Amino acid sequence: MNQIEFYEGKLEYETDSWDLSESLKNGENIVVVDVRSTEAYKVEHIPFAISIPHRTISADTTKNLDRSKIYVTYCDGIGCNASTKGALKLAKLDFKVKELLGGLDWWKRDGYATEGENGAKGKTIICGC
Repeated sequence: MNQIEFYEGKLEYETDSWDLSESLKNGENIVVVDVRSTEAYKVEHIPFAISIPHRTISADTTKNLDRSKIYVTYCDGIGCNASTKGALKLAKLDFKVKELLGGLDWWKRDGYATEGENGAKGKTIICGC
């Protein structure tokens, strides 16, 4: 593998908050998946995200998901690997998957709104990475 293949691969399987936000705004063919516990999802999550805790991902729990979409998994952040576990399980079930870099932590640090019991309004984003 050369450098170009390496970086192309990273971009194929990872996304950041800016790109995810733009994809959501543009109505792209994605579904955001919070793979943390149901309780954590209730407290705070990315708008429009669905909750599928990684421990529950199986052929049965995903049988009604649209396989034509790209699923973006996330967890708390870089100190947590639940998004990787969820992405791996979905990929093994033949879903197209990306992982959100930095998870909910970086989503909030970048100023994006959240929903749930502790949801926050967010702020103006000027990054444009």
